[in-house]
Amino acid sequence: MEDEDIALNSVLGLELNRVFFAIREKANKQKIIEFAREVLEAEREDIPESVVPEGPAS
Repeated sequence: MEDEDIALNSVLGLELNRVFFAIREKANKQKIIEFAREVLEAEREDIPESVVPEGPAS
């Protein structure tokens, strides 16, 4: 399942990148950036803290 999530995130990132560069107006690019940040923040809130590493392993 984790490999599928990584692959899906890669595809979504590439598609977002394509759309971003297809848009010429700076205001619309800013809206895309803000939307992407909101999505990332929501995803981070859904991840249990026990899954997120606290730092490098000793």
